[in-house]
Amino acid sequence: MCGAIFLFAGSDALSKYLAGFYAVVMVIWVRYVIHSGLMLAVLLPRSGLSIFKTRNPGLQLLRGLCMVGTNMLFISALRYIPLAEGTAIVYLTPLIVTALSGPLLGERITSLQWAAVLLGFIGVLVILRPGGALFTPVSLLAVGAAFTFSLYQLITRKLNATDSSATTNLLSGLIGSAVLGGIAPFFWQSPSAYHSVLLLGLGISALLSHLLMTEAYHHANPSTLAPFTYGQLIFAGLIGYVVFGHMPDIYGFSGIAIICASGMLVLWHKPKQTVA
Repeated sequence: MCGAIFLFAGSDALSKYLAGFYAVVMVIWVRYVIHSGLMLAVLLPRSGLSIFKTRNPGLQLLRGLCMVGTNMLFISALRYIPLAEGTAIVYLTPLIVTALSGPLLGERITSLQWAAVLLGFIGVLVILRPGGALFTPVSLLAVGAAFTFSLYQLITRKLNATDSSATTNLLSGLIGSAVLGGIAPFFWQSPSAYHSVLLLGLGISALLSHLLMTEAYHHANPSTLAPFTYGQLIFAGLIGYVVFGHMPDIYGFSGIAIICASGMLVLWHKPKQTVA
């Protein structure tokens, strides 16, 4: 899991760097194409055409579109805001998922979990601090990414009951490649040899991060692994400092700590499920 979240942070850093030279659409499209191509090379010999079979094509399409929206919003935000703070804002996702799982999935949300959701949004306000340098319309792109990623996770929960994770991940990648492929030619710039290597590394790291996370879930349950995902905030901070020379200020550190604490509350105080 630690390897997976390090690669997630590294992929975001690579995307942020490359988006400084090329259009966000182009960077994300190349990432999808490489990621999906590698998945096809691995999965087709093993599963054949059955890997494309789904019982919920509509939900698969919606999940793929949510993934495109998340990546477009988040990488666009990272062009203007630091990596650590942007990552922390997206870590509102577990809290938004908690808030939406009641009306959308019929799950019972405790008062403590609602308090955690409120605490998480306070953490974001501390990071952005109205009147501060980060309190700009661009920051709303990261908030929007947190909401689309939350829908992505809720749809994934639904699909887990009917489709394999391999099918779901492959279809989302192919949908993203197809959707962005329609507009990517209008934003295309021929990358340099150095940037071509980085783009290839971006696609490979995206695939490896998902493979490592899947392998982690084969050896431990989600509740055990979930706290480790917050290590991505540490990796994002370290990479942001080494690569981009940015270190969060006291408000940034405080907001990140508050978001982490609120996320832990959600994880550790889930209501008990009753059997009908």
